[in-house]
Amino acid sequence: MQLQQVSVLEETLWQAVVNRDPRIDGKLFYGVRSTGVYCRPICPSRRPNRNQVCFFQSPEEAEIAGFRPCKRCQPQFERVPNPAQAKVLAVCRYIEAQGDRIPTLSELCSQVKMSPSYLQRIFKQIIGVSPFQYADALRSQRLKQRLQSGEEIADAVYDTGYGSSSQLYEKAPKQLGMTPKIYQQAGKTISIVYAIAPCSLGYLLVATTEKGICAVKLGDEADKLEHILKQEFHQAHIIRDDHTHKEWLQAILDFIAGGETHLDLPLDVRGTAFQKQVWEALQKIPYGETRTYTDIACDIAKPQAVRAVGNACGANPIALIVPCHRVLRSNGSLGGYHWGIERKQKLLTQESKFLKDDSNT
Repeated sequence: MQLQQVSVLEETLWQAVVNRDPRIDGKLFYGVRSTGVYCRPICPSRRPNRNQVCFFQSPEEAEIAGFRPCKRCQPQFERVPNPAQAKVLAVCRYIEAQGDRIPTLSELCSQVKMSPSYLQRIFKQIIGVSPFQYADALRSQRLKQRLQSGEEIADAVYDTGYGSSSQLYEKAPKQLGMTPKIYQQAGKTISIVYAIAPCSLGYLLVATTEKGICAVKLGDEADKLEHILKQEFHQAHIIRDDHTHKEWLQAILDFIAGGETHLDLPLDVRGTAFQKQVWEALQKIPYGETRTYTDIACDIAKPQAVRAVGNACGANPIALIVPCHRVLRSNGSLGGYHWGIERKQKLLTQESKFLKDDSNT
């Protein structure tokens, strides 16, 4: 009987997600196992398969379970029940509806009857980025989807609102991490070699290109880590070789074991300019110390971008080398961690213990 009740409840919750029911926004969150992302029920993204979905009562519960926040619906942000938030959300919906262009700031202001300066300020306060940055990110996302579906590059460029191909190619290194042609082929021209080894945190996967390390992942099952890597670069030439660059793998294993306090390895990572700025700041946190998301935002001279800093931490492709496990919430709680909150706690405990032992010798 209890199992039936649980099943009925979950089906009710699922229907609320399917219908994007605003009445449960802030009361329910859903995670997608195949992507490791959690969302608000009103998220505009395409609905996942039902068998991939699980439910949570709070962002904290979802992050403790190892899920990271969706970049579109920003579920980790507290709902601010005031008119300003409602207007900001209306602006978001309006921007999303303009599939082939980015609306001007004055156009957005006329939609919600706000002054340009106030809209800019309140939008960034609630969403974490400016209206233009939000629209530009959506445009980039639409372009990626069209390129991955095999659409002609010229058609994808103009249909998603880029004024010219040269405008896109100027942005390509930041937004795509590679040229549109290579991205369209999902890394088809890239060769990736990866190795997997057991460690005290479960399993460690280290993937490399000819330029350096492109991914470091942690998990409970080697097969799942392989699957995640192949999904990210689903047309790249990927092979497993536990001997190529084994010294890089060993350096990370030594770090996990507590025998190494610094990782200085060649990298080949892709991210936006903002993400890379955050990751560089994280690499400056000394071994055994922690910082808050607010600290990092101040370090990069963007004190209002605390939430965006959290998103950049969640998008970190190279665990441990970029030590996002050293970032805490302002109240001292652990916050989230893409590879599981228990691993974050274990890493911090080990680093703290190492420093104490070192100071006693």
